Amino acid sequence: MTEQIVNGTRRVIDELEYIYYDGYWIRYYQPPEDNLTNRKRLIDSLTRRAFHHTEAGINTPGSCLEQARVAYEAQTNPQRRRVNAAMLAGALFNRATDLFTSIVDLGELGVKVSRSNELMRECSDSFQEALALGRQVKHYSGCEGIDEIWGEPFKAFTMTPEDFYQSRFIKIAQSKRDIDAISKCMIDIFCQSVLFADLQQNIVEFGEAAKKVSETMKSDPILFKVWPDFVALTEVLEDFHPEVCEDAEQLLHMQAAQGRALLQEGKRLIGYIAGARVSMPLSTQAYIEKCRQYDTPDSAC
Repeated sequence: MTEQIVNGTRRVIDELEYIYYDGYWIRYYQPPEDNLTNRKRLIDSLTRRAFHHTEAGINTPGSCLEQARVAYEAQTNPQRRRVNAAMLAGALFNRATDLFTSIVDLGELGVKVSRSNELMRECSDSFQEALALGRQVKHYSGCEGIDEIWGEPFKAFTMTPEDFYQSRFIKIAQSKRDIDAISKCMIDIFCQSVLFADLQQNIVEFGEAAKKVSETMKSDPILFKVWPDFVALTEVLEDFHPEVCEDAEQLLHMQAAQGRALLQEGKRLIGYIAGARVSMPLSTQAYIEKCRQYDTPDSAC
């Protein structure tokens, strides 16, 4: 009988500890002790990560919150209003982290700040409003919004570190699922053609390397092996050009070029998911549908 593994099961594999969620073994990291200082460090890290993976120009300082709000409320153009909403969300996140820093500083001076304190309430309200506006924030690629990343600082504020880490493990499992789906689509659609058949093993290895990136913390020394592997395999796919006979029909040249462009799009999407460590279901499904419409050539001449 097939072993039924319960979510949350931990196991040492090749001398590293992993935890199991939704069909995947994920690199396990111990949550930090639950105190204000550790929460501040986690929230700061998650806020920087949110801005790193989202569109440019929205990392508005918390001190500019009122200006950002006035601009958002005055904007009537739908496209520009969305950007103003993203800028306001950024200001709210920074205001919340500024407030939480002040609360931690007070705690280190021996001043206890309760959950009902005005500073704590304003911090919570700022996080919540930023989260509500997060639907207006796009990934830096423009593919789609990634609400899961945008909501992480608020979750770190409201959850225990243990519960927050559990939510991250689940998201990483979802990320791995998307990476597998995209990799399988690339192999199924393209590698049946002689033009792309040699890429099958490269795509498999690239997908596995991307999953390793998605589960590895930046502070883990193993990153010095995981990241070079991923970049090298990325470059293999970037450098690939299908060989078409010079005297082949123009249609075949066009199919080869279109196929290469779709492969590069899939490679980028996998990279986005691995870096963000969250699922991008809309982009994943859109890419798979686009590949299914591709007319795969059956020869190189």
